[in-house]
Amino acid sequence: MKKQYTNAWKEYNRVIPPFSNMFLYYFSEINIGGRSRAAFLAMAVVRSRAAPGGAPTLLCVSPGNFWGMSERALEVVEFLLTAHLYTDDRTLDENDLPPRYRRVFWADAEDDGDEDDSSMAGIERPLVVTESVARKATGVEHPWDAISDLMFTQREEFSGRLSLTQPEMALEWFVKRADHDRLVTNPTVAKSVEDRDDVDVTHADAREQTRPIHADRVWIDSLLDEYFDDEDDAEMLDLVQVRAPEEIEMTLDDLVLTTDQEGEIHKLMKAIEHREYLADIGLREIGKILFVGPPGTGKTTVSRALAHELGLPFVEVKLSMITSQYLGETAKNVEKTFEVAKRLSPCILFIDEFDSVAKTRRSDEHAALKRAVNTLLKSIDDISLIRDEVILIGATNHPDQLDAAAWRRFDEIVNFPKPDTQMRADILRIITKRMDITEFDPEAVAELTEGLTGSDLRMVFREAVLEALTEERTTLTQQDIVEAVEDFEERDNLKNMNMMSDGDQLVAGDGGDDHAHDHSHDH
Repeated sequence: MKKQYTNAWKEYNRVIPPFSNMFLYYFSEINIGGRSRAAFLAMAVVRSRAAPGGAPTLLCVSPGNFWGMSERALEVVEFLLTAHLYTDDRTLDENDLPPRYRRVFWADAEDDGDEDDSSMAGIERPLVVTESVARKATGVEHPWDAISDLMFTQREEFSGRLSLTQPEMALEWFVKRADHDRLVTNPTVAKSVEDRDDVDVTHADAREQTRPIHADRVWIDSLLDEYFDDEDDAEMLDLVQVRAPEEIEMTLDDLVLTTDQEGEIHKLMKAIEHREYLADIGLREIGKILFVGPPGTGKTTVSRALAHELGLPFVEVKLSMITSQYLGETAKNVEKTFEVAKRLSPCILFIDEFDSVAKTRRSDEHAALKRAVNTLLKSIDDISLIRDEVILIGATNHPDQLDAAAWRRFDEIVNFPKPDTQMRADILRIITKRMDITEFDPEAVAELTEGLTGSDLRMVFREAVLEALTEERTTLTQQDIVEAVEDFEERDNLKNMNMMSDGDQLVAGDGGDDHAHDHSHDH
């Protein structure tokens, strides 16, 4: 009998002292709610001492009182099962592990000083689970406490290692308690149970539902360390910003898109899904998209959300930032940014302020700048979704300034106009979905905000929230929002003001000699 079971038995007899008329029964296995559970069922028939000859009292100590099968136990058992199954099945790879597990098992490449060492960062077998590792992976503060009463678990006192003594029993226990959503997000476990009649999840289903390894921050960082380990290569990283999909908070569901925008995104996803077919038929020049529209209309946000949706690293570069004061360096910087994307593929390469380099060429233009433009065009030609697994998205606020040759490099042009009234109302609903607003009327606010972009609307609500907080309020009113709109319009007017003029609008107060500072902040 396991130690914890013996202890439980002692505790039972402490709480309910044995009597001559008490009958105790032990069941090696009981059935509760249709699920077989290894446990004690202690029952006692106790006659009341206060009423001899009275009716007997049936006491039942529920197994749950001793061995509560909680969500915490389910989390830890799943983790232990996954580690065990992954270690034993060499056909599984990193993409079969849930991302939260990959993170804790990731091992950086060892640097032993050997220049020829080709060791890669990654996940090495066997997967060893300690209490600290289980805590990080599951979020359960005391992992062993959650599973110590299960017959198929054990803990090594010295090392703190947790393991399964009977993996088959553990798997049976887990499957009977795990719902579909849990199984379909764990390819390792799904593979081991997909042939069961009582499971409707396949290994392929789970792989599809699980974010791939190349979307993980640890994977991206390992590639950066591997590919950019010398000083010259490291300089490339100064030209770009790399985001992991898990770091992008905004999703496509959080955005309001036009019909055309939704259509182009759908086509891109289909192209990615069928890229082998496209390669077979010789259609390789796809996956190069140009977003055009005023600032604040969502070009960058949609690009990032697309990276999140596709589970791809997001490599962002502003062409204005790589235009060197030494014009001769600009062309080299352009080449470097494309090289970063190729090394991190599959990924999305987002080039903002595209017009800053790819401007319409003039005959009197500096030769170095012409060379930079030509380098940019050639780099676009040389990168491919089919061959390099890189999606190229360019963005510009000034499409009229683009060189005609740059236009021709993109297979899709997507317009990002300022939102109309209905779109603004929809954007407002998304922005405010977690806010408490009294008598909120998004349509009315939409009518007041003609010409404002999605970015502008978010700024309006930021100011409304901050203004309410100064009054110790977390509930907004419709009037708060109306006033925030008015303040934003005033701010916009200031932006367009000629600050070098002698207008009275630049003078604070009444302009008198007393320099009074009794300013009113009433709205």
